[in-house]
Amino acid sequence: MNMKLYSYFRSSAAYRVRIALNLKGLDYAYEAIHLLRDGGQQLKPEYRALNPDGIVPTLIDGDDVLTQSLAIIEYLEETHPEPPLLPKSPSDRAFVRSVAMQVACEIHPLDNLRVLKYLKHQVKVPDEIKDAWYRHWVETGFEPLEKRLANDRRVDALTFGDTPTVADLCLVPQVFNARRFGIDLSRFPTIERIADHACTIDAFAQAAPAQQPDAE
Repeated sequence: MNMKLYSYFRSSAAYRVRIALNLKGLDYAYEAIHLLRDGGQQLKPEYRALNPDGIVPTLIDGDDVLTQSLAIIEYLEETHPEPPLLPKSPSDRAFVRSVAMQVACEIHPLDNLRVLKYLKHQVKVPDEIKDAWYRHWVETGFEPLEKRLANDRRVDALTFGDTPTVADLCLVPQVFNARRFGIDLSRFPTIERIADHACTIDAFAQAAPAQQPDAE
């Protein structure tokens, strides 16, 4: 087993990579990095020697140390092209990447753990305000994404037909965390339907937070 994934069970970014590894049928060793315990194990010098950003995931593949979830997924796509996580045509690939980036670049950065910890510990906002912040930015991002997915002919059981793509890898973890923060997904029926269907696929189900060895 050449690959090792440094992961945290609830990390959206690590969740994306777990799904990709499962879809590609790749074996890997799971190394848990607890983002809250001991002041955050991701901030320890020994981990930052691997990933100076102090975040998860980090994927080790032989001598290669890979960081940033979308870059890792692209790496897996290039090194293990079957089954593909991107469509064939340039326009369809751009569509799938655009949906993925709507989640990974527009929604997730405003709601990741570093932001929430800053709001709580430096800005001193109470938990109810912090959680309202989280819900606001997810809902703000989901509103245009729902309209886009509901009206695009390429959307079917999943974001692109019935074949899992990098868009679904980003969407499913965000839906998981939306539910964890009590967001009413009935306002976003297409997003909810796609995520629920994806979670019936073994590669997604096995990557779910509750299935990870560090799940709490």
